Amino acid sequence: MLSPKRVKWRRQHRGDYRGFAYRGSSLNFGDYALIVTEAGRITSRQIEASRIAVSRSVKRGGNLWIRIFPDLPITKKPIQVRMGKGKGAPDLWVAKVKPGRIVFEINGVTREQAEEAFRLASHKLPLKTKFLARD
Repeated sequence: MLSPKRVKWRRQHRGDYRGFAYRGSSLNFGDYALIVTEAGRITSRQIEASRIAVSRSVKRGGNLWIRIFPDLPITKKPIQVRMGKGKGAPDLWVAKVKPGRIVFEINGVTREQAEEAFRLASHKLPLKTKFLARD
């Protein structure tokens, strides 16, 4: 799973999800892309599951780029702990995404293969997605 090697602060604020993605919203590496159409969080486990789905679908052909990185720690308190007593320990890592953000790019496969691979990958993600092609 993806996670930062080291961070400046163990716990972070949640932040907001308003607006649209301007950075990371254009095709840079591949010919086909999967873009997110709503704001939210994608965990490192979800990114890994969708990456595996894409690579199995194209039978490890072509090149795949992951354009997001989970760098926001999400904390959780243990079960049956009373309210208060500070913030919980870091539990998982998420990537914050806004509408228009490219999640994956692929190259070296046909359009039909890319559409099918990204359809399978979108089932692993918690947000609505759209297929994008370089035309």
